[in-house]
Amino acid sequence: MMTRSLFAGAAAALLAVPAFAAPVAYDIDPTHSNAIFAVKHMMVSTVRGEFGKVEGKVVWDAANPANSTVDATIDANTLSTREEKRDQHLKSPDFFDVANHPKITFKSTKVEAAGKGLYKVTGDLTIRGNTKPVVLDVEGPTAEVKDPAGNTKVGASATTKLNRKDFGVSWNKNLDSGGVVVSDDVTIQIDLELKKAAAAGEAPKKKS
Repeated sequence: MMTRSLFAGAAAALLAVPAFAAPVAYDIDPTHSNAIFAVKHMMVSTVRGEFGKVEGKVVWDAANPANSTVDATIDANTLSTREEKRDQHLKSPDFFDVANHPKITFKSTKVEAAGKGLYKVTGDLTIRGNTKPVVLDVEGPTAEVKDPAGNTKVGASATTKLNRKDFGVSWNKNLDSGGVVVSDDVTIQIDLELKKAAAAGEAPKKKS
């Protein structure tokens, strides 16, 4: 009787422990995601630009964030600063050289908690064929919601600062008054909308 009671107690205790949620795979929704950069111009103003197409996958493990991964690709041809002449210069070999390097990629190597809902995501960033480690300060993911088409969505944002010369984006000119035309330091903000990937054998839902 005692053995049976011990077994029953152990089984009850085991059932009382909540099961760990499995990692969830999400696709980056390129329609609702973008990457924005900001850089000082002539030491007096800030010019902002946008890459309008971000794609990739995120695997999020809420129980153990260190097991999460990010794999993202930015289409460099979608660069826009709302000034055509400047955009063409930025796409030229002086800067991003999009004809030879049309993609900017990020692949995570480490994910660390940095506070409630905050994370440090370290990864390899490749621009113009040059790969360097960077650290993204990430907020999110948000709670899941359903869009009108029935897709499960979450959001996340990330920021970082980098030196563009580390990636071979090195064009500049000196000013007669001192300083340079374009700052080396660039601030980047990435806003992502993530769609829960369809399970094996599940028909994909319509886009929202």
